[in-house]
Amino acid sequence: MKAIRFVSAVLMALAAICNAQPQGGFHLVKKMLVGGEGGWDYLTVDSHARRLYVTHSDRVVVLDADSLTAVGAVMNCDGLHGVAIAEESGHGFASNGRPSTVTMFDLKTLDVIKQIPTGKKPDAIIFDPASKKVFAFCGQGEEATVIDPDSGTVVASIPLGGGPEFGAADGQGHVYVNLEDKSELVAIDSRNFKVINRWSLAPGEAPSGLAIDIRHRRLFSGCRNKLMVVSDPDSGKVIATLPIGSGVDGCGFDPGTEMAFSTNGEGTLTVVHEDSPASFVVVENAATQRGARTIAVDPVTHSVFTATAEFGEAPSPTPDHPRPRPPIIPNTFVVLQYQR
Repeated sequence: MKAIRFVSAVLMALAAICNAQPQGGFHLVKKMLVGGEGGWDYLTVDSHARRLYVTHSDRVVVLDADSLTAVGAVMNCDGLHGVAIAEESGHGFASNGRPSTVTMFDLKTLDVIKQIPTGKKPDAIIFDPASKKVFAFCGQGEEATVIDPDSGTVVASIPLGGGPEFGAADGQGHVYVNLEDKSELVAIDSRNFKVINRWSLAPGEAPSGLAIDIRHRRLFSGCRNKLMVVSDPDSGKVIATLPIGSGVDGCGFDPGTEMAFSTNGEGTLTVVHEDSPASFVVVENAATQRGARTIAVDPVTHSVFTATAEFGEAPSPTPDHPRPRPPIIPNTFVVLQYQR
């Protein structure tokens, strides 16, 4: 009898140890050296066409989303930030911060069709399936420029009352966008082109990345004070706040795994699981690479893509540049793929 009790105790102890062990975290599965010079910003996955669009300096680098092999590039861009895909029209759109334009291109050939003038310094850009319009969020213009994806014409300009960062659409006629300088979330009626609500994201400060769980009606705002703020897009109520790494610029959500992500420039990927619409928990802070601050999530393979490069030593501070950025080392730009 004592032997049976001893064996049972050992088995229970082993089970407890096994349950306490990590069940497999996010890790690097592919690394694509793109090379070249200059900075980068957002990545966009077209999960149907199996393409990954990566903004890099003066071009959009297009990769196969499964193999990470090069497909081509969209050229003649300047100060690139983001890419939006309007699949039905067969057109893509890339936001150019320096000239305040959006590059319209053919999704099949990747040829540039036209340059569309926008508000000042367009940054993030998304396609809204409800209105079937492209929304370019202009940081210095404090507006959203709305573009018809078939003709490439501007149909509206929506004043936002602050500097927008990333946006998200719920597919039901609402577009949401973070206002970085106001620490607010703005709700837009995407069919009538007007702001219908704005809410504080406190205690979150300087929100940047934004992702949405459409099914459970939850928004995830990555804030620069190392918080992910989860909010209700209908009431604006803050549901939860979770700790994340420093230097966040992008957030993502995978509906298949019910996981939200923030990519942090310090070199970590914060993974949050949605246990229920009212309960969220940080699962891990996976190691990535310094500078990997933007993100694209592929719902087909449950992959997380990010991009970065290697850096040199930062120059000495000056009165005009008290916090100078370190230089990017040429030909070190890479795209990284992570899976669980």
